[in-house]
Amino acid sequence: MSAGVKNVFATTVGIIVVGTVIGVVAGFLQKLGNPANMAICVACFGRDIAGAIGLHRAEVVQYLRPEIIGFVLGSFAAALIFKEFKPSGGSAPVIRFFLGMIAMIGALVFLGCPWRVILRLAGGDGNAIFGLLGLVSGVGIGTLFFKGGFSLGRSQVQSTSTGLMLPLMMLGLLALRLLFPPVPGEAQSGVLWYSIKGPGAAYAPLFISLGAGLGIGFLAQRSRFCTMGAIRDALLFRQFYLLYGFVALLVAAFATNIALGQFKPGFDGQPVAHTMWFWNFAGMLMAGLAFALAGGCPGRQLFMSGEGNSDAGVFVLGMLAGAGLAHNFGLASSPQGIGPHGMAAVIVGMAVLVFIGVTNRK
Repeated sequence: MSAGVKNVFATTVGIIVVGTVIGVVAGFLQKLGNPANMAICVACFGRDIAGAIGLHRAEVVQYLRPEIIGFVLGSFAAALIFKEFKPSGGSAPVIRFFLGMIAMIGALVFLGCPWRVILRLAGGDGNAIFGLLGLVSGVGIGTLFFKGGFSLGRSQVQSTSTGLMLPLMMLGLLALRLLFPPVPGEAQSGVLWYSIKGPGAAYAPLFISLGAGLGIGFLAQRSRFCTMGAIRDALLFRQFYLLYGFVALLVAAFATNIALGQFKPGFDGQPVAHTMWFWNFAGMLMAGLAFALAGGCPGRQLFMSGEGNSDAGVFVLGMLAGAGLAHNFGLASSPQGIGPHGMAAVIVGMAVLVFIGVTNRK
């Protein structure tokens, strides 16, 4: 492949196109059945997958989301085609696992990842303003650690089989989804659990969702799309390449919601959201710092795992474990507000993140 084709999305125009595509696709996935103001939320969809495979028993958030599977497999395909599948890892895997857990818990206190911060804003949810402020603040704290010499160490070249683990896991999950599809009115189909009400019961048709995930995974791998990286690069390096994609996603999702009649501004009664402004801020503050220390937002971690990065794969597994903990121990929020132990989780999580940041300075 020529260099021109290989780098077509690694330009300002390219990243704007990618952000626009994601925003438009998100709006149409909502129209086709995905949860409102969620559409493509990596944290929420990861939580649903954790429920589908039995890591938690929250009945309203259990569904094996094809979009997440597509993210990894689409990135994997792009990496193979453009010879960028390069298995690597071994950089503080235990810390990365805990960063994934803490990031997921923080996201579920807010009720969304950085992608959903944007999509909630694009849908008119004013509560997401506090999530955005928390995200920027968390990444900002992370940049202070970077300036102080924070590093989790160098990754090493690893075996091909190591790099294949996450893509193979996603293929396995896809096989389970095909073998055990949801049965109307039934909470369990074979080995999988499915919501029969709530956001877990809202989903677009299987192959549309999978196709959307594959396409986004492919494009994001080519462009290095990352919502956390957009904020980090702007704050730390005054580089705005990724930020153009961030803004394009917001504008495209907003325009699509307007066109489809899905824009409903306000604070009260927003779908799968609560109005406790401080905990919206604090949850995303914690998640933003965890994403910064790990080197990528949850979407980027999935895309990197498709490229063979086992460090990102460990982070993804940590997120799945964090989703299970969040719902099994009352840490996750609901539309009624923060969970019974969510406040303690944020305090402890922030303390752990500061400890990781301070003790890993070179």
